[in-house]
Amino acid sequence: MLKDFKDFIAKGNVVDLAVAVIIAGAFGTIVASLTDEVIMPVVGALFGGADFSSYFILLTTPEGYEGSLTDYAALKEAGAAMIGYGAFITAIINFVILAFIIFLLVRYAKKIMAEAEEKEAAAPAGPTEIELLTEIRDALKK
Repeated sequence: MLKDFKDFIAKGNVVDLAVAVIIAGAFGTIVASLTDEVIMPVVGALFGGADFSSYFILLTTPEGYEGSLTDYAALKEAGAAMIGYGAFITAIINFVILAFIIFLLVRYAKKIMAEAEEKEAAAPAGPTEIELLTEIRDALKK
């Protein structure tokens, strides 16, 4: 079983997948930062708020909570029941940006593969095996 597992891990596809997952994780962090630090402040400014990710609807306040009813982080830490629609919209924007970038990468990869196939198709075909053997036979006869 250990040998089978080692063979499985050594396959190129598994290693490529591992590299892709690591790069995607790092790329997801970049996209989250872009959304949180660049896009959402602009969206928040357009809608009259400085921090769009902290927009929420408070459903219930925990017993004994005496903090601010407008502080999203404090309410969340206290365990208040609330709908954090600002954070949800931020997550949707992250997804759309990431999906668009992946779409562009896949589109570019397809374009490169199509160009490679065209080059292979355009390459002059050499003589077949039978033609080469026929030439060798004829040369030997002479």
